[in-house]
Amino acid sequence: MDRLLYIAMNGAKNALHGQQTNANNLANVSTTGFKAQLDHFQSQPVFGPGHATRAYASDVRSGDDFAHGPVMTTGRDLDVTINGEGWFAVQAEDGSTAYSRRGDFRTDPSGLLTNGANQIVLGEGGPITIPEFESMVIGRDGTISIRAAGQAANTLVAVDRLRLVKPELDNLERGKDGLFRTKDGNEVAPDAAVTITGGALEASNVNTVNSMVQMMEYARFYETQVKLMDIANQNDAASARLMSMS
Repeated sequence: MDRLLYIAMNGAKNALHGQQTNANNLANVSTTGFKAQLDHFQSQPVFGPGHATRAYASDVRSGDDFAHGPVMTTGRDLDVTINGEGWFAVQAEDGSTAYSRRGDFRTDPSGLLTNGANQIVLGEGGPITIPEFESMVIGRDGTISIRAAGQAANTLVAVDRLRLVKPELDNLERGKDGLFRTKDGNEVAPDAAVTITGGALEASNVNTVNSMVQMMEYARFYETQVKLMDIANQNDAASARLMSMS
């Protein structure tokens, strides 16, 4: 009985893990630049003393879906999307450099440029601070130019440039804060080949329909494992009755 119960128990536990990943993807279906998390089940033996007579199902993180999300036109000056491959460099809460595809920028009262998640956007020399302005233009190469208050309409001054990078995707991993970092811990140098388009945003690449279907599959899988545990309990009770009769 213990074999059936052990396998069913682990199946149910990992079904919940898979459901958590799927639920997180669905929760971020409207998050700008979000990349879906991927996972899969695999069978693994139970290691330890004795013969390998037990196996269990394990929900394993298999990486992230780096496919580009659809581009939405907003017309807003501070909304930008990366053309093709590339990432924005941002500053995480712990002060480290991380990478994001989120381009819904804004300025706080002190002039600091942040994205929609309140993460500080990095430029060539660190955090980008923008003086008071009446209009702003972000060029295709990431150069930020402003027309300061009181200046003529044709007077634009470059204040900084977005740090646009292009790391190898197999060297990126997602942190607990949702930001990506390099696996080797090294910062990625700016890449002049990365370009952006203003007035547009990259949407999440989560497929809502597929995620909803997967949610139902996980729920059915979990129910099946619970039924198997109930069967194991019934078999154990029946065995106990037989033993008491002998």
